[in-house]
Amino acid sequence: MATVNVLNWKKEKVGSLELQADTFEVEVKKDVLHSVVRWQLACRRQGTHMTKTKGLVSGGGKKPFKQKGTGNARQGSTRSPLMPGGGTMFGPQPRSYGYVLPKKMRKVALKMALSHLFKEGKLTVVDSMASEGKTNELNKRLQTFGVKKAVLVDKASDAKFSRAAKNLVDYKYSPVEGLNVFDLLKYDYAVITKDSVAKIIERCSAE
Repeated sequence: MATVNVLNWKKEKVGSLELQADTFEVEVKKDVLHSVVRWQLACRRQGTHMTKTKGLVSGGGKKPFKQKGTGNARQGSTRSPLMPGGGTMFGPQPRSYGYVLPKKMRKVALKMALSHLFKEGKLTVVDSMASEGKTNELNKRLQTFGVKKAVLVDKASDAKFSRAAKNLVDYKYSPVEGLNVFDLLKYDYAVITKDSVAKIIERCSAE
């Protein structure tokens, strides 16, 4: 079990906290992280791509040309896939790219991502996350804190902090429920509140 310093936004130590080894110090396996990231990206895909089939193309009520005497193959509709401007055969249709990934694997991957950041010294615990609701104020605070890109995690979503962080492209604010492997690896730094630690451990250990 490791002990970390709890800092305020001036980077001054205001306390200490113990992090459970079974959540923040597990062995990191790249193949597990890779599988979970692929699953997340697959579930995010809209899957709304579509081409028109013969039945969806407009027109086609009139026979393009007479049956015999033209030297061409007989055609009964301009909507045929064989005709220019006709429908598409076997084209993409709306579908879901999501698939089922074991819940245990997802929880283990979250532990691995947190452990990776903790091992690299890229996980910081702060006493609280409060804001005036102004983006400029929060941006200056984060720059002064020395974090250029990070996931900001709180026990529960704060309306003012969420509004202030909304337009900061290099930071993502979310409650513990929204914490995920892809964001932790993408932003490669995490700033979490001391109150959120217990909830993170609870989420990672829940059956």
